[in-house]
Amino acid sequence: MELLNEMYKARENGAAGSDEWKEATDIYLKMLAPVAPHIAEELWTTQQRKPYSVHQQTWPKVDEEAAKEDVVEIPVQVNGRLRDKVVVPAEASEEEIKAAALASETVQKYLEGQQPKNVIVANKRLVNIVV
Repeated sequence: MELLNEMYKARENGAAGSDEWKEATDIYLKMLAPVAPHIAEELWTTQQRKPYSVHQQTWPKVDEEAAKEDVVEIPVQVNGRLRDKVVVPAEASEEEIKAAALASETVQKYLEGQQPKNVIVANKRLVNIVV
């Protein structure tokens, strides 16, 4: 469904008919085939004018590099309550994440000028600041 929603947006922006559009449509039909085999086959042969059968096509390959996240959003808690979210590079170290969380204006407001007793970075997915 996410791919279809993105395809709707792309179509509205004029992507229909491009090589990228054709590739996305082929991938969508290949992924649809196990779930709705008859509809996928009909669309593959009549709409796409591809040879029989969609079920004999190779499964789409995943491009790990394209799917890789560049940045991540990490929630920041102050005394156990969610107060902010910081955006950092995906490969940021715990120290960089900690620094970004402490530099946040929203977090500084909740710290009220106090120094935190402890700053915990949990698996690079959450920052908890204890005052």
